[in-house]
Amino acid sequence: MTEALRLHGIDKHFGGIQALRQVSLSVAPGSLYGMIGPNGAGKTTLFNIITGFYQADAGHLQLFGQDVPLQQGPEQRVALGVARTFQNIRLFAQMSVLDNVLVGRHLHARTGLWSAILRTRAWRDDERRQRDVAQACLARVGLAARAQDTAAALSYGEQRRLEIARALATEPRILALDEPAAGMNEREREQLADLLLGLRREGLTLLLIEHDMCLIASLCDRVLALDFGEVVIEADPASVRAHPRVIAAYLGEEA
Repeated sequence: MTEALRLHGIDKHFGGIQALRQVSLSVAPGSLYGMIGPNGAGKTTLFNIITGFYQADAGHLQLFGQDVPLQQGPEQRVALGVARTFQNIRLFAQMSVLDNVLVGRHLHARTGLWSAILRTRAWRDDERRQRDVAQACLARVGLAARAQDTAAALSYGEQRRLEIARALATEPRILALDEPAAGMNEREREQLADLLLGLRREGLTLLLIEHDMCLIASLCDRVLALDFGEVVIEADPASVRAHPRVIAAYLGEEA
């Protein structure tokens, strides 16, 4: 079976600091793959390499069996089917919920600037299609009824789900979520878990950075543990949780 994502020997330096050292991983299509580690372990750096925000200094990256140049930027990765959310919410607060999702449709527009200026029939038809897709993305995350509200009017958990809807609007094959449950209350986490499991049932491949080990264990098929930029273990959640270095990193050496 061709992997959705394969990394081999990924290195990344920032000046004299080696943020990632020989990181390799393999993600099966349609799976939910978790990444854990203490602050500074290299998780977000790895996400940034996968999604094109950083360029690795060495290594190889494949998406669905195809070699991908490490120097590609985020727009090229989105075009290949990789979308992401960020640790900090990045919404247009005073724009409508629907318009925030429409931002994610720009690569799928079928008409150009002059068609928009002249408001041609082709532009109107395309605008209608894009809005239908955006509305469907909102329905997938449970926000269809809030489409005309401003993003600022949403609760924290709803804003997190709006970010996921915007990422879904790019029509990804891989969705990378950087600490999506951070700051959520218990009910919001339950809603998020239900959403992610639903997206996996649809066949989407999901990458998840998360500090909540219980959430990781309940959702993920496989987990990668990083510490000081190196792979500690890549295995099923139970094996990862039982690994001595994982226990030490999360609970302290004594525990």
